[in-house]
Amino acid sequence: MSDDQKPESVGLHTLYRDDPLQADEEVFGRKPNPDRRGFLRGMGLGTMAAVLGVSAIPFHRNMPSGLIPAALADDPKPFKLEGKDGLIVLNDRPVNAETPPHLLDDEVTPTSRHFIRNNGIPPSEVDAERWELTIDGLVDKPLKLTIADLRKQFEVVTQNLAIECAGNGRAFFKPPAKGNQWTYGAVACSAWTGVRLADVLKAAGIKPGAVYTAHYGADTHLSGDPGKLPISRGVPINKAMGEENLIAFAMNGKAIHPMNGAPLRLVVPGWPGSCSQKWLTRIQIRDQVHDGAKMTGTAYRIPNHPVAPGEKVDEKDFVIIERMPVKSLITSPETGIQLRDGNLEVRGHAWAGDRDVSEVQLSIDFGATWMKANLSRPANKAAWQRFRANVKFPQKGYYEVWAKAIDSDGVSQPFGINWNPKGYLNNSYHRVAVRVV
Repeated sequence: MSDDQKPESVGLHTLYRDDPLQADEEVFGRKPNPDRRGFLRGMGLGTMAAVLGVSAIPFHRNMPSGLIPAALADDPKPFKLEGKDGLIVLNDRPVNAETPPHLLDDEVTPTSRHFIRNNGIPPSEVDAERWELTIDGLVDKPLKLTIADLRKQFEVVTQNLAIECAGNGRAFFKPPAKGNQWTYGAVACSAWTGVRLADVLKAAGIKPGAVYTAHYGADTHLSGDPGKLPISRGVPINKAMGEENLIAFAMNGKAIHPMNGAPLRLVVPGWPGSCSQKWLTRIQIRDQVHDGAKMTGTAYRIPNHPVAPGEKVDEKDFVIIERMPVKSLITSPETGIQLRDGNLEVRGHAWAGDRDVSEVQLSIDFGATWMKANLSRPANKAAWQRFRANVKFPQKGYYEVWAKAIDSDGVSQPFGINWNPKGYLNNSYHRVAVRVV
């Protein structure tokens, strides 16, 4: 089910701001994760293979319709995505899962804790050795490249790159916005290995008049209609030529996780994660803004002017989201911690789209005063930045630690949400609860 189609839990997390998962349990009488059989019943073949931890199910064409593999149906253990640890599943068709903030404390996000954001059904058969990428459109020399070709013909680089879903934080919009009710965990910064997108485009030769890239993947539409694409987005040529963008074939030194786009994907950091096409098969150079699936209408767009909460906005007044805003996340302590004394180390990460973060500040008195945290430099361009601070609470009681980041252009995170109809770009302060007992 797509963001535009998912009706059941819309807005309920807004009613449970301190414990978003409580909405699922108390209002619907269910646990946050879909139950095993409910999840398995609706999955596609590619998803099924990924859950089984294999690249293919060789005789899948012989499987009776609706059959749940015995390896899954007969397993009494709680449902788990193979290769993922601690993620909260928000949707099962397609699979979307976020990571609780306290599990994002590593400087480099482990593959097991990288969030999942899918729009369609992953490919059912993946052969990395035969996978082929096409570069065509407004180019002098159209290319067809295997992963081996990419490794041989271009410089291979590894970079820590932050990827964030544009809808991260949608759960806190009021009035609510339709779509997956992400809280904080649709963000990660793993180490990606691949070749620079710019190097490949230069080898193809960008022709005059090129305006935009168009990205295509091997995932299929939820409807099963081969004529429909689940998502096909792109970026302006000047963004595509940035050194930070990779055509990636490895994640944290190993093969990319099937749910994160194996065997080949784009990583376009600093812009909405939807620009980072998974299961990448083609990049077309176009003489216009790309009009592929989820590039038109109001998808991944915000109003071109401030609007009041709940205000209806004419479709012509929406503009494409480009650079993501400055943001921070407290990864330690976990919200709800109890302390026997008043001393605490606070840790987290901050990032700012195409910019750097210049400062992170913390408050323990609901924003009346602020203290600077120690802030590290990014490992490379477009990586998130680590912050730390030692905090002393003056007496017993309930506190909140608030974090706000300021980017290299002096723009700060806001306290409140800048409302928009689709629930994008929530970069308000992150806060965690602390009790000193």
